[in-house]
Amino acid sequence: MKILHTSDWHLGQHFIGKSRAGEHQAFITWLLMQIVEHKIDAVIIAGDVFDTGAPPSYAREIYNRFVVEINQLNCQLVVLGGNHDSVSTLNESKALLAYLNTQVIANVTEDLEAQIITLNHCHGDNKGKAGAILCAIPFIRPKDVMTSKAGESGADKQQALGQAIKDHYATLYQLAVIKKESLNAELPIVATGHLTALGVKTSDSVRDIYIGSLEAFSASEFPPADYIALGHIHRPQVVAKSEHIRYCGSPIPLSFDELGTDKQVLVAEFENGKLKQTISLKVPLFQPMAVIKGDLESIENQLKAFESHSEDLPVWLYIEVQTQDYLNDLQQRVSLLTADLHVEVLQLRRARTNRQVSIQRQQKEVLAELSPMDVFERRLSQEVFDTQDEQEKAIRITETFKAIVLDVQEVKA
Repeated sequence: MKILHTSDWHLGQHFIGKSRAGEHQAFITWLLMQIVEHKIDAVIIAGDVFDTGAPPSYAREIYNRFVVEINQLNCQLVVLGGNHDSVSTLNESKALLAYLNTQVIANVTEDLEAQIITLNHCHGDNKGKAGAILCAIPFIRPKDVMTSKAGESGADKQQALGQAIKDHYATLYQLAVIKKESLNAELPIVATGHLTALGVKTSDSVRDIYIGSLEAFSASEFPPADYIALGHIHRPQVVAKSEHIRYCGSPIPLSFDELGTDKQVLVAEFENGKLKQTISLKVPLFQPMAVIKGDLESIENQLKAFESHSEDLPVWLYIEVQTQDYLNDLQQRVSLLTADLHVEVLQLRRARTNRQVSIQRQQKEVLAELSPMDVFERRLSQEVFDTQDEQEKAIRITETFKAIVLDVQEVKA
């Protein structure tokens, strides 16, 4: 039995004004090839199929087309809701997709049996027979598993919520054991989750989710499932040194700081009811992206590496400039350096260390020596307004602040 574990697709995401539709479609095409090549029996998407609760029509179209295409491969699909997903959006096509061998679990309901899914073999001599029992657990909202009590402190609520989530996992695991016994077969039990487990590394694109007041869930609280497929964290990683508790990560980089880690999907292979091995399949980078850091001279040298870039897609760049002096023409200088290259600078920032130096220098000055506009302009100078729209926004902010200062001065007068 082979189960492919993926998560955090974020269909419909706009990345600094850029659509990811082409990348997502390329990823799905690649994924379908992996399903065929590795003879995958079932695919689990562990939450955050969409980037927002109201995804654009093209994102829904990509999702629906994928369901049809994976069904044509006779591969079972299980879709779990994440914190970005709208329960109503996922549920609107749930009944229809069930006819296409796709089970959608958008949220926790009172019908716990609906979260116990039998995954079947779709290859070989065991085709059509049960291959695993799945505890299909989506993103858990506090109202799904507990009720608030008057007079509870924050610590009490956190403890109660952690216990409620633990109990939910334990209850579903016991239902899975009962299901396994009823089938009278040596089947692995797989569980899912969309949450933050203790001790994981996040990225800039991961928006913190707090299940009520619970910041993270201890891996020791998970039931003894044979494999636990997690979503929400975009960096692939093993949880609590337990090889069977895994984040697969997002399939495409959702922020520039994710470029340092290879993107992947995981294939969990089971034999005789136990986890045999977990294989990582590296996802190609479908959109060229790069991070460049250094002073202007260093950046100019690093940009030379892109002189030979001739692919159809330009390289998306994040440039961080290290300079001790404030350069009011930084945008123009970088534009000149990249003018003849097949690149697009999506983010241009000054190094944070240099901002701190500027702040420390200003702290040595007596505040009384500075006017409100002095303070405002120095703080504004620490930001970079790249586009025409951002520059116009900076002007509007400045004018608004001036008006506020005048109003305050008139009141004092």
